[in-house]
Amino acid sequence: MSSTGPTPAGFTTCPVPLSHRTEITVGHGGGGRLTQDLINSVFRPAFRNDALEAQHDGALLKFPGGGRLAFTTDSHVVSPLFFPGGDIGKLAINGTVNDLCMCGATPLWLSAGFILEEGFPVETLRQVVASMKDAAERANVAIVTGDTKVVERGKGDGLYVTTSGVGVIETPLTIAPTSVRAGDAIVLSGDLGRHGMAIMATRANLSFESAIESDCAPLVAAVQALLAAGLEVHCLRDLTRGGLATSLVEIAESAKLALAIDAAKVPVSELVNGACEILGLDPLYVANEGRFVCILPEAQAAQAVEIISRMQSDPSVRAVIIGHVKSGPAGQVTQRSVIGSERIVDRLSGEQLPRIC
Repeated sequence: MSSTGPTPAGFTTCPVPLSHRTEITVGHGGGGRLTQDLINSVFRPAFRNDALEAQHDGALLKFPGGGRLAFTTDSHVVSPLFFPGGDIGKLAINGTVNDLCMCGATPLWLSAGFILEEGFPVETLRQVVASMKDAAERANVAIVTGDTKVVERGKGDGLYVTTSGVGVIETPLTIAPTSVRAGDAIVLSGDLGRHGMAIMATRANLSFESAIESDCAPLVAAVQALLAAGLEVHCLRDLTRGGLATSLVEIAESAKLALAIDAAKVPVSELVNGACEILGLDPLYVANEGRFVCILPEAQAAQAVEIISRMQSDPSVRAVIIGHVKSGPAGQVTQRSVIGSERIVDRLSGEQLPRIC
């Protein structure tokens, strides 16, 4: 993660966190090392079961009579609520839908919980709900249940949204990090960093020739097309908090294999790259809400690239093969630079971009 350059006015930096924290910090919500430490030290020991131990984007559940379901949940605290390319409502629907897709499931039903602060404008809530309705229709899912709570003025931040989702797994494949094999190819669905930089540019009032818009979008069509084509998909992972880098480390650790990527093949737009340089950020760690990696046999990688590229709503967005899986060292991710040097890619430490999703 890049840490060069001055900190822009109005921003604070989060130092590399110390272990054994006795209080929750903003970094615990960043999706990186602190988040994993919190899960491993508090939640996993208390709730341990086979589904949770899989450490997937959702739980893979068998039900009586045969068949499998995927179940996932996510909370959304993004600031600001509205940003170029989306809003908290669109984000909430797509985030949950995409987690189900990463399990190889067809999303079917969602729930939505709303934490509202006293004084929040009803008209703004209507806009968010309308956005959720549109996103759900686009992803072909139904919001079938929910809940609403209100906290006193000053005890919240306007609006938080929690969504849960259920989907049916029709493929016989086990799409999970444990299915990854040495020799597999790593396919990235499109360019990185649009979501995180759209929000940060809005917060910092950064002006560019063209606005950076979030990549927030459902991934249902691309995943279903891969499975319909009969490809042997081993693992899928959407690149949200912690970005590409943290997602690859999580996969490598669960698979007990090594992953290697080529920096020259990882697409980042000029606008996003420029914003990252201004803010001193590394695009590999910036959150995305419409990008994923697909890991599958190398012989099928070119076909996967064509299928994913064809399913993009933006024809300028193309999938690309960015690396491969190796036998070891277990859990290690490396990146080859444009000049040929190699460095180890680690999890995100601390909180690079707070309140990003």
